[in-house]
Amino acid sequence: MKNIDTVGHVTGKSVYLDDIPTIAGTLHAAVVGSEFAHAKIINININEAAKIEGVVKIILHSDIPGENQIGGIIEDEMLLAEHEVHYQGQPIAVVVAESERIARRAAHMVKVTYEELAPVTNPREAKEKSLLLIPPRTFSMGNIDEAWRKCKHIVNGTVEIGGQEHLYIETQGAYAYPMEGGYIRVHSSTQGPTAVQKTISKVLGVPMHLIEVDVVRLGGGFGGKEDQASGFAAMAALATHITGKPVKLVLPRHDDMRITGKRHPYSADFKIGLSDDLKILAYEATLYQNGGAAADLSPAILERTLFHSTGSYFIPNTRVTAYSCKTNLPPNTAFRGFGGPQGMFVIESAIAKAAEHIGVDAIDIQKANLLKENDEFQYGQRAENVNAHKCIELASNKFNLVNLKKSIENYNKNNKYSKSGLAIMPLCFGISFTNTAMNQARALVHIYQDGSVSVSTGAIEMGQGVNTKLAQITALMLGISIQRVKVHSTNTTRVANTSPTAASTGADLNGHAVRIATSALKKRLISVAAQELGCSEDELNIENETITLNGKITHLSWQNLIKKAHLKRIALTENGHYATPIIYFDKTKEKGHPFAYHVYGTGIITVTVDCLRGTYCIDDVYIVHDFGNSINSIIDLGQVEGAVVQGIGWVTMEELAFDKKGKLLSNSLSTYKVPDIFFAPKTIECIALPTEGPNLAILRSKAIGEPPFMYGIAAFFAIQNAIKSFNPKHRFKFDSPLTPEKVLMQLYSKDETDITK
Repeated sequence: MKNIDTVGHVTGKSVYLDDIPTIAGTLHAAVVGSEFAHAKIINININEAAKIEGVVKIILHSDIPGENQIGGIIEDEMLLAEHEVHYQGQPIAVVVAESERIARRAAHMVKVTYEELAPVTNPREAKEKSLLLIPPRTFSMGNIDEAWRKCKHIVNGTVEIGGQEHLYIETQGAYAYPMEGGYIRVHSSTQGPTAVQKTISKVLGVPMHLIEVDVVRLGGGFGGKEDQASGFAAMAALATHITGKPVKLVLPRHDDMRITGKRHPYSADFKIGLSDDLKILAYEATLYQNGGAAADLSPAILERTLFHSTGSYFIPNTRVTAYSCKTNLPPNTAFRGFGGPQGMFVIESAIAKAAEHIGVDAIDIQKANLLKENDEFQYGQRAENVNAHKCIELASNKFNLVNLKKSIENYNKNNKYSKSGLAIMPLCFGISFTNTAMNQARALVHIYQDGSVSVSTGAIEMGQGVNTKLAQITALMLGISIQRVKVHSTNTTRVANTSPTAASTGADLNGHAVRIATSALKKRLISVAAQELGCSEDELNIENETITLNGKITHLSWQNLIKKAHLKRIALTENGHYATPIIYFDKTKEKGHPFAYHVYGTGIITVTVDCLRGTYCIDDVYIVHDFGNSINSIIDLGQVEGAVVQGIGWVTMEELAFDKKGKLLSNSLSTYKVPDIFFAPKTIECIALPTEGPNLAILRSKAIGEPPFMYGIAAFFAIQNAIKSFNPKHRFKFDSPLTPEKVLMQLYSKDETDITK
């Protein structure tokens, strides 16, 4: 089963926000952003801008009829700045004009007088100044203080983890227009329609039922549109509310990069202790999350970092503390992995440092500490259906790890100025929103009189193929052809109170809701068929659009059955509601059962480094992944390939750079580099682990969106190993991304300092 959107995408017929036909009289909006990262606003002069022909309205905070507040988890973020700005690009005003060109021109003419204040951009500095978004949190297990005494090897280190620009193809945007009775319809490029609806309701001071949010699809999201789309949609809706006209706001790429938050940079300190047989007995870490100027989703992301701070390993004694630090950068936000990659990068750095100190291969430490059945995570949940060892064993055998290592050794012996490296990344990633209340979804399913089927859910299609999976589930449950199924746009009037499509839960939550709705419909239809055929319901089924009796085809077809059901006034509409069972988490104890299940896997990455230039090639990516029973192997494989390349980009070339005054330096595609076809690995080979998926995964098909991102982390350590082959005095430095400039410096570094103890 191929992706149902493929033809539309490749022929250019798929409709995105900017493709929606505009209504006559549509106005266009542009955002006036702060010039400084931290400053008091002395005056806002809109006089010259307002005189430009075609300018309809310049909106300031004083024009907001409701609350000037768009904060989600914490109400600490204004839609439009009032007296002070806290990051460069922070919205101060919205210019509404007859054309986009006029709006942008006028936005540049708005004159803001500032009193510049000293910004804070470093999370450690913010922590020292007690600039925290939330109180610190600690996950712990065992007796860490006692455990250090039993350790043969104790190693300390520091880690710096860079951020990452989402760089979705479609920038942030919204199109709002008035409807009869004070009703506003909003088309938003968002992963969270209900969040947009709720935010607009708050800003306009109107009930949520007067706001309709509709999303056909996104041109990419990666988490960047889970929360931050709400503010831009609110600006468009606010402009519509004030002018009474349709208003479209689509950010230019440069503005999108400057204004929006990124993946959180982290700074961290670690201490790890091992026994003689390489068992990790103790692990302690302090993590400094760079949250930016407002909370956004930082508290939840910090929590996910803590959940995954021990990676794929069982460590009996831990203490991991995380600080969410308030800085003068754009509020950082969700990004594929949602804080998990940062936590995993730190533990992998600790293992690499320990391996260097002891004089063993990091792979040996990884293998010695992988999770086993019934091991306890530091957050209290017990590991079930653990496939960590199975994945690494299959990867080692299938891809002949022994020979791979030997070939790299031979290559390095025979090449003076070119060196190869290899690293492994084990994967264990929990599936569920860590906020228990968000683990719910609904589906509205209609069967029409001709037998065709309409499906509406809270899932957002953003290139990951969730609509295809939902159509497959519908067709499978009803026993009909997928050509009869239409998955409609996500709309808050058809499916209310949606959770965002995030946390890799889109297919699970919404798929289970579809399963529940279609199961109820099928039960009703079977009852009608039993009456028609004069038999027991237990003897009947619907297969290939035919009603079967004990497996044998009857004269009753799907289409005839629907007609008979309609004539009998049987409900052919059903609303399915699903809430993930068994999950909970007590934040007062930092213990619980937060995940429905875990996804496992193993990634092996090999690289070659040019030791004269510092450049490198990603040679091979070999993966064994735990898909469960995949609903759609083509889509799932595509997600693995895309995720791992994005993960490689994060730890290698994607350098997010701000100056000391909080100005974004990597503000265009000439200064911010993402993996392209020339950088992509020469080989990506992924095989499925033969296994049965868990019941809580839809049709036992495990979540796929985020977990494979983590495999990319292996590229960082493979490059470090290649550097070590060239420069034996090199001591691992855990500063990502590992750009060619950094590689070149490390290749010729003479620093023999070792901070291990």
